[in-house]
Amino acid sequence: MADATLLDQVKDRKNRADPYPLFARLRETPVSRQHDGTYVAATHAAVASLLYDPRISSETLPPSKRPLTGNPFTDWVVKPIRQHITDTHRPFIFRDPPDHDVLRGAVMHQFTRERVQAMRKRSDRLVADLLNEKCGAREIDIVDDLAYPLPVTVICELFGVPREDEPKFHGWATQLATALEPDSLDDDAVRAKNSRCFDEISAYMAGLIRDKRRHPGDDMLSGLANESAPGIGRMGDYDLVATSILMLVAGHETTVNLITNSMLTLMRHPEALERLRAEPGWAPRVLEEVQRFDPPVQFRTRKALADLAIEGTTIPEGAPVVLLFAAAGRDPQAYADPDRFDPDRHDNRHFGFGGSLHYCVGAPLARFETEAALAALAGRLQNPRLAEDPPYRPGAALRGPQHLRLAIDGIA
Repeated sequence: MADATLLDQVKDRKNRADPYPLFARLRETPVSRQHDGTYVAATHAAVASLLYDPRISSETLPPSKRPLTGNPFTDWVVKPIRQHITDTHRPFIFRDPPDHDVLRGAVMHQFTRERVQAMRKRSDRLVADLLNEKCGAREIDIVDDLAYPLPVTVICELFGVPREDEPKFHGWATQLATALEPDSLDDDAVRAKNSRCFDEISAYMAGLIRDKRRHPGDDMLSGLANESAPGIGRMGDYDLVATSILMLVAGHETTVNLITNSMLTLMRHPEALERLRAEPGWAPRVLEEVQRFDPPVQFRTRKALADLAIEGTTIPEGAPVVLLFAAAGRDPQAYADPDRFDPDRHDNRHFGFGGSLHYCVGAPLARFETEAALAALAGRLQNPRLAEDPPYRPGAALRGPQHLRLAIDGIA
């Protein structure tokens, strides 16, 4: 039987740099009950089974809870209305069918081939420009100098966010990403900060949506605000605000970690870095292997809608469930020599982009942004080497270095 405190140890920041020994211990029991009543799926088979089970719900967020202001009208009239709107118009990653399917369908209608291909070309140019800015430098921070500015610029341009407003999203995204961390759901202080942050970004997005309706452009937000998807109709204002926030936050938070985790893995496997330098077309295989080997989304939470019997364990109705994607990616029952980084491995059925109904909408963006970044970094950085063991960001669910500083001899 697995130690009932192992998930707590995974969430402990002191284990952020290397949680994989803990994941190995969790895999000893495919589905284990933790001390707080959470059930953890850790093997590839268990994660896949639950991920595709319709009796598992993504509606895991508790009712919103805004702090009292001391103003009776605000606290007893305005606040309950705002909380009701928030609770009934969650981002679609926190919703089940049919609402999830309708909102996702509207977004996918706007992800046209032309838009995606245009942003692929734009990503190549942005990567080149960002590295050109560092010419002559003898150190580069992969996070601050490339992995953050690249995806935030891409997603903001895709949604038609004015360039001068892009810096606002850094603080908003960092705070709202904590909603994916299980402990944040029980932390009143974090929830209060998230509520204030959500109100700020909601007000901003509502204003931007009004502008897009008055002066529509060829960006994705204009399309969502003004067009009806076949068989779906036009998205309502509250859902449009929540969906836009989701796309803008998720559209760069996970990609920052994907680029950074990928580059850190290459620095620790210099033979792979050399091969990528010689073969830039190998970048897609590197990316897919990183999604198995050290994914940015380490786990996601769900809730059981019924009693579920799986791998000798019964998960009771209503119990919280954690799907450990990163543990599943190192499962020796699913992969040969799973602790070896091998971009040439076959049958790489990773969960890096999730799966089932909630497969990542922005996966094409994340793929070509990361491929462009890795190919350029491998090809242009001269004699890169780690300047330090990287410090990690606080999150356990969304995991990646806070900085990745490399000493270099120059940039070609």
